[in-house]
Amino acid sequence: MRADAKRNYDRIVEVARVVFREQGYDASLDEVAKRAGVGPGTLYRHFPKRENLLDAIMQSWVDRIDEAADQALADEREPREVLLGWFESYVELISAHKGGPAKITSAMGDPDSPIRTKCEVLRSAGGRVLESLREDGALRDGVDSTQVARLVGGVATIADQGELDPSDVRPLLEVVADGLLT
Repeated sequence: MRADAKRNYDRIVEVARVVFREQGYDASLDEVAKRAGVGPGTLYRHFPKRENLLDAIMQSWVDRIDEAADQALADEREPREVLLGWFESYVELISAHKGGPAKITSAMGDPDSPIRTKCEVLRSAGGRVLESLREDGALRDGVDSTQVARLVGGVATIADQGELDPSDVRPLLEVVADGLLT
């Protein structure tokens, strides 16, 4: 990639991150291009679909996922608190942008989604936490990491769309955790 094209790419991603944080993932891509100081054609040349731009924005987010899973795995509290800690991190991770929880949760398990690889990183990190609990005998049989990701993502979507306070989200996550543990 030429230096000027790389600068445009990086600028579009940086500006899109700000615009999406302000207005949600459905914000106007023309607004992103305008604020980035590029024409719509330049934006679409780099990102033919909105999902391609979302994928680029999410790369730094992916790095935080493994860190959060590692923290959950290092947590020496009771299994319920470990699981709730992971769930709260999960909700926070997918709620960085307005509309994020719904986009990510609906893409979870969809092999055709442009953000599939990012969702897989998230599902896999949650799978590591669940497997650790399973090995300790704390997790019910038949619990699947994709199902759990969708369930917790559903809670995050409700919290995002209803603009719930984190203190209102915790009881919902407790219900989920209690249903998964032995």
